[in-house]
Amino acid sequence: MRPAHYITIAAAIGLIALLYWGGNTVPPAKKNGEMPMASAEGGAHDGPHAAKAASVDSILAASRAKLPQHAAEEVAAIENEIKAMHDSSRMASVFTRLAKTWQQHKQMPAAAYYFAKAAKLENSEKSLNFAGQFFLDLIHDAGSQEIATWEAQEAIDCFKRALVINPDNDTTKMALAASYIEGTGETMQGVQLLLGITREKPDNVPATLMLGRLAIQSGQFDKAIQRFETVLKIEPKNTEAMYFLAEAYKGKGNKEKAIELFEQTKKIVNNPDFSRDIDQYINSFK
Repeated sequence: MRPAHYITIAAAIGLIALLYWGGNTVPPAKKNGEMPMASAEGGAHDGPHAAKAASVDSILAASRAKLPQHAAEEVAAIENEIKAMHDSSRMASVFTRLAKTWQQHKQMPAAAYYFAKAAKLENSEKSLNFAGQFFLDLIHDAGSQEIATWEAQEAIDCFKRALVINPDNDTTKMALAASYIEGTGETMQGVQLLLGITREKPDNVPATLMLGRLAIQSGQFDKAIQRFETVLKIEPKNTEAMYFLAEAYKGKGNKEKAIELFEQTKKIVNNPDFSRDIDQYINSFK
């Protein structure tokens, strides 16, 4: 089984996927029941416009209010150190130290913000991707849509800067796609990035999996089947592809084929807890 780092899927699919594959490659259904559309041919419809982003000042103020006094004093001391500096080339390491201080006190949005400031000064692909991923990982626990939108926009900025340095990094492109789809609701932008990867590299398994799971989420089961079968031709024992191929057949109403694939997945995974969860899931729809 391979870890995933992108977008979550809802309901029964997501429960098992989250436990066994990380779950992070399909956006949740919208509250009003609408789902973003993504097609194998590249057509897509963006979801509702994202909420207005929270301001940096409001996020830092909220984070500061949660600090105990000794931590607030530690943060203030580093901030004063930065204010006294005139050489921007020396600021990156201090921003990183400030980020780690916020992180130590579990104020992750503030930590992400200062990791990003350090990364932009360093202008290195590694640090920009680290900061972007830090923001992306925070989106699901943002607490409000405004904060999630801000985190997504910051992640997008970091990933775009990283791609200027290395335009061929498909992992960064996938993270950027996830930021659009999950964070800002710009599904079309994200899908086009994924399609660009698969057009250049049809054997790119992670991007094909993401497109397949998006197709399931939007009810395009035939396209999802095509995507997952492509993966299984490359990696016949890819349990994530097999599991979601079963979901696609279930979505089409072919319960017999879905159950067959779920049973195959159980054999490959060979985990009692997974088998129990799959059996319960099968019993819920057969």
